[in-house]
Amino acid sequence: MTDQQSPDGAADLEARIAELERSKWRTTVDEGRSGIETAFWATVHTLFPEEARKHLKVAGREQLLAARVYLDRWIARLDEEEKDDGSADGRAHEKIDVE
Repeated sequence: MTDQQSPDGAADLEARIAELERSKWRTTVDEGRSGIETAFWATVHTLFPEEARKHLKVAGREQLLAARVYLDRWIARLDEEEKDDGSADGRAHEKIDVE
C-alpha cells in the first residue's frame, strides 16, 4: 500500500477484514481445526456461492446418514451373533459360584 491510497480503498479493505473475522470459517481456528482445514473452508466459501454450499452441506449430511445406517446394521449383526453364541468371543462360559 502507498500513502496515495484513497480513504475509500482503505475503508473497503477494513470492511472486508471485518467480514472475514465474523465469518464461520474464521472461527474454526478457535475450535482447534488445522490451518489446512481452515484454508480449505475459506476456499470453499470463496469459490462456491451460498446456494451451492447449502447443497453440499445437505449432501454431506446424507452421506453421514447413510454411514449411520450401515454402522447400525453392522452393530445389529454383531449383537445377534453374540446372542446366538452366548458370548462375545464365541466360547461357552460356565457360571461358577464363589463362596
